[in-house]
Amino acid sequence: MNLAADRRAIPVYLLVTSTVSSLFYFLIIKSAGSNAASGAYTTGLMWCPAIGALLTCKYLGRPIASLGWLWGQTRYQVLSYLIPLGYSTLTYSIAWLTGIAALNPIQTADALSRFFGLGPLSRPFGIGLYFLVVGTTGVIQNCATTLGEEIGWRGFLVPELAKRFSFTATSVLSGVIWALWHVPIIVFAGYNVGTGWCGLAVVSANMIGLCFVLTWLRLKSGSLWTGVILHASSNHFIQHFFDPMTAYTGHAKYILGEFGIGFTLVVAVLAAYFWMRRAEVAQPQ
Repeated sequence: MNLAADRRAIPVYLLVTSTVSSLFYFLIIKSAGSNAASGAYTTGLMWCPAIGALLTCKYLGRPIASLGWLWGQTRYQVLSYLIPLGYSTLTYSIAWLTGIAALNPIQTADALSRFFGLGPLSRPFGIGLYFLVVGTTGVIQNCATTLGEEIGWRGFLVPELAKRFSFTATSVLSGVIWALWHVPIIVFAGYNVGTGWCGLAVVSANMIGLCFVLTWLRLKSGSLWTGVILHASSNHFIQHFFDPMTAYTGHAKYILGEFGIGFTLVVAVLAAYFWMRRAEVAQPQ
């Protein structure tokens, strides 16, 4: 291996990714929202880490196959799907049962019946059917956008960091970089829940904690698809099922969702668990 090229890998990747991302930051911020152009700007931004990884591989003369395209053992992909379902179900169920938040009253039987267009449905059946759609086709569709991020973050960056640093440092550094990459759209483009700097600190901590899980799965499985599935599963279950099903009252927005302290507590437990199993993962040579 060309050691000089190897030392340039991370700086070049970060430079290319940030440069390409700046165009989409501008478009999203200028258009006053991350949902402008039917989300096309956001999709473009999410593919910038992949562009950074592919261009860096080209510059360094590395094969694209080095990014971890192989599927690996299926149990790790299944685990990647189930982990977000577990922590989102846990946090939102506790909030609903304790009165921190309530089931959204607009999700009535009539609303769900109109959504599916299948005639009258009972509310429980409609919610169950909606959950099934979100958990299957919804997650699969979301993989198309999370793939863009994960080719960069877990396909390229995590193995590259793991060549130089410990599991702990790799998890923290990749989490900090991932969180910093989100800052422009959180601060300037409205990708937040209105909790201000507290929300920014919380979501950053959540990303860093989640990176202990993502890093372990990536290094253990040798596959970037663990990151793609976990990322898509987390985004879709939270943003497209549990959030729409929740009526946010009082301080619930400080507790639930990607910007909530409840997520922080659950992810911290997961991070500690995978940190204790760090000796099981192979460090790239």
